[in-house]
Amino acid sequence: MDDRTGISLAKALRVERGSVVSFVGGGGKTTSMFRLAAELCAAGLRVVTTTTTHISKEQVHMAPASIIIDDLASLTARLDEHGQCLVIGAPDGKGRVFGASSELIASLRARPDVDAILVEADGSRSLPFKAPGKHEPVVPEATTILVPIAGLNSLGAPLDEAHVHRSGIAATLAQAPIGCPVTAEIIARVLSHPEGGAKQLPAGARLATLLNKADTGETVLQGSKVAEKLLASPVVDTAIVSCMLRQQPVIEAWTPVAGIILAAGQATRLGATEQLQPRKDSALAAHSARIALDAGLDPVIVVAGYEAEKVEKALAGLPVQLLFDPEFASGQSASLRKGIEALPPRIGAALMFLADQPLITAGMIRAIVHAHRRSFASICVPVFEGQRGNPALFSRELFRELMQLQGDIGGRALFAKYSDAIIAVPASRAALLDIDTPEDYERLNDTTNFTN
Repeated sequence: MDDRTGISLAKALRVERGSVVSFVGGGGKTTSMFRLAAELCAAGLRVVTTTTTHISKEQVHMAPASIIIDDLASLTARLDEHGQCLVIGAPDGKGRVFGASSELIASLRARPDVDAILVEADGSRSLPFKAPGKHEPVVPEATTILVPIAGLNSLGAPLDEAHVHRSGIAATLAQAPIGCPVTAEIIARVLSHPEGGAKQLPAGARLATLLNKADTGETVLQGSKVAEKLLASPVVDTAIVSCMLRQQPVIEAWTPVAGIILAAGQATRLGATEQLQPRKDSALAAHSARIALDAGLDPVIVVAGYEAEKVEKALAGLPVQLLFDPEFASGQSASLRKGIEALPPRIGAALMFLADQPLITAGMIRAIVHAHRRSFASICVPVFEGQRGNPALFSRELFRELMQLQGDIGGRALFAKYSDAIIAVPASRAALLDIDTPEDYERLNDTTNFTN
């Protein structure tokens, strides 16, 4: 499977039945809303689109069907026929129409014939980047996913009113001077600011930023820089780089990725504790932790069991989270559950490491994470000459199933079930080497055939 074919907006946003998605900011709110509606309809969901502010009469025609608020009795029939329907209010006398109140949106969500609601909750004067005014945005309380948008075509433009809506507020939020060029740092600060893109984020809702108009290879690279900065904010769940002109509009979807290092085994075949064997002046468990940290995984969780005190000593000074698995003798699945239970809610994926893989590199880890950003696949694994290795990346939607595993098995137990959802990441033979026997350990002295 090609990891560069793109991702649907619905998949990148993780929209499901019952979702209320509110779009704010500038750079393609209406287009993104209707694009998402079409994707959800194609997947069999019944979708209501609306606004809490107003949209132009021309934009009304982007919907295959529309009704006015006073005619909600006909909504079921419109959804039966078209799969989606725009709900609008009265004209405002300026060539626009008003939309729905927060209370009406909550009542629409409760209807059994509505699966998802998409809301344009902000205005931007058709500019690609904005900061909200005092009265903005108008985010309904029922929102489950808040999507602040910025057009990447704003990068390099002056931070002024000709190019940025409410540029003075944007400058204040970004701590930047008026008139300076819009940078990746400025966009990231505004979109993630509690008075910017995250303004009125309902409790329990996810913040998924959308960096739109990545129309060229250069703008994709710029979008990646913004996305990386956005993930540094603890409030951002997902940072999406998109181009709505593409068949699959999402080019990259960045989520926080954690590392879980399983270092609890008793090493019966080796005759010594694998995770404590020396590697480059440190124990293998510490070596694996450093590789995970160097690759940018956060958090890095180490699950210890057998000789846990020695593992803790080996990890001294490393910024990792150490957990003890009291059930380590029952097999690998218990340690896996322990690690997943400790993941913060915003983590979008996790790499599962074996502590006894001494030749894994940070570059290999970064390649696996990059493949996930480009595919949003459920599973990404390193592969050498057709053989799958470790560590494997598992996306958030599989965490529940991983926690249900029993016995001395790990994530590989899901490979057969999700074979069509696996991305193979080309790797060196190092992905296949772990230390199970004395012979394996001796091979460390000759790594000629195991380098990246």
